[in-house]
Amino acid sequence: MLKSVWRFFVAKELARELINAGVHFGHGVSRWNPKMAPFIFAKRGKIHIIDVKKTLTGLLIAKKLIVEAVSSGKDVIFVGTKRQAQKVVETVADKCGMHYVSQRWLGGMLTNFRTIRSQLQRLEQLEAMQENGTLQSESKKRASRLKREMRKIKSNLGGVRRMSRLPGVVVAVDVKKEYLALREARKLGIATVGLIDTDSDPDTVDVAIPANDDSIRAIDLILNELANAVAIGKTMASAPQRQEQQPKRVRSRRPALARANEDKTTPVREGPTKDTEPVTQKSETKQEVSEQP
Repeated sequence: MLKSVWRFFVAKELARELINAGVHFGHGVSRWNPKMAPFIFAKRGKIHIIDVKKTLTGLLIAKKLIVEAVSSGKDVIFVGTKRQAQKVVETVADKCGMHYVSQRWLGGMLTNFRTIRSQLQRLEQLEAMQENGTLQSESKKRASRLKREMRKIKSNLGGVRRMSRLPGVVVAVDVKKEYLALREARKLGIATVGLIDTDSDPDTVDVAIPANDDSIRAIDLILNELANAVAIGKTMASAPQRQEQQPKRVRSRRPALARANEDKTTPVREGPTKDTEPVTQKSETKQEVSEQP
């Protein structure tokens, strides 16, 4: 009972924060997608109003999906290349220790992952050249070209340089803008979560969070909730590992050995046997016969 009441108040507080962040403001009526009709609450003037209950439901489903994915050992990548989402995506990804793409989604970043890894190896090679002074020994033209290449790779792939395998969940801020990332994820069977506005198609993602994808406060609030889900998934994943790492208690064998030694040292008392009993009886009868006159 107390858990249900606590969850109700938490959801109510979260819904209030979403409304204060302006998550319910959609696009103009003329730009709407008919598939978004179940997520629209009403129409105010020439603007659609998003149903905050649907937003809250989608957010809770997305958090549950992320917790399950992270607890099973998978990674999450946040994708937001629009101007309103770039800084928020970088901050949230660094906060929860996951990957991000904030500048440009390169085609084949998931479907052609080997090529992306080769580009990251090239970035490490250029950084090593800059550290040991090899880059300064090159000609000016070649040095400037190598520096430009290093900056380009770092800006495009800096957020995924620690990603050694394909992610388990892709979180996109604007599904209409990040259609390339969502197509590649769907092709590979990767779960997708997306913030969808009234002009977007909810069928492009597995879990839709209807929200205003142009509001920086709304994007920040929703992505921070998803980052908290990542942190919960990490704690759930580390708990079984801690239990496995704990050494098993071995019962000491010293008391048992001590008792065995005591049994050896104590003498064993032997009772009268069957063979001795008749001898004593015979001796007693002889004495009685000798005493009689």
